[in-house]
Amino acid sequence: MEEKRKAPSAPDGWIEGRNAVTEALRAGAPVDKVWILRGEDSAPLRRIAALARNAGAVVADADRRKLDSMSVTGAHQGVIALAAAAKYVDVEDILRIASERGEAPLVVVCDEISDPHNLGAIIRTAECAGAHGVIIPKRRSAGLTAVVAKASAGAVSYLPVARVANIPALLKDLKKRGLWIYGADASGAASLYETDWTGPAALVIGSEGAGMTRLAAEQCDFLVKIPMKGNINSLNASTACAVLLYEAVRQRGAAGHGT
Repeated sequence: MEEKRKAPSAPDGWIEGRNAVTEALRAGAPVDKVWILRGEDSAPLRRIAALARNAGAVVADADRRKLDSMSVTGAHQGVIALAAAAKYVDVEDILRIASERGEAPLVVVCDEISDPHNLGAIIRTAECAGAHGVIIPKRRSAGLTAVVAKASAGAVSYLPVARVANIPALLKDLKKRGLWIYGADASGAASLYETDWTGPAALVIGSEGAGMTRLAAEQCDFLVKIPMKGNINSLNASTACAVLLYEAVRQRGAAGHGT
């Protein structure tokens, strides 16, 4: 007997078609990003774009070829959405958690981390280290997709993640709230072991290849380096985050981790 060929299945969180995307947004499902057919100006797609923006999702346009290549069903009707594996929170929520615990805030800021495995690993490490949350940008960054959730080993269910429009503006605001901004930078002036991590802190981790953006680096109070003793002079972004965070854990534990 000839074996039946299985129909292709959509990736986790993939939603296609106008009705399906509309209902997901109306139901309050966490949606990470919505792609809409470029040049299409129909009322249903305008409504979907408005719903997505109101829900905090990233809205991007795409030509028909791209949508066709992304589509599994072949019936995307000019719109495809990617659901988030967890709901995003506000930055205020992250700071409130620190306050409720009676702890100095410890926040990880990801500056354009585009690799979902790296983002997932960073979230996992941050949760294990007792950080209060992770903040990512809306653009040029991986989001809370199923791949990120898997790479985090489930940490996305426990650690709040906020998404903001502008990382430099966020850092400026965090400084006004009393946080010190530490940027991970191979050319930094101070070693992580010479740096005081005991106060309210935001650790900025740059992208896998280019590191921090210039505007983000300009907002840092300290540029911190990890000593390199071998022939390779850089670490993976998630590994660098782990090394820096656990020095903060060591120091904050010795200092009582209070505000």
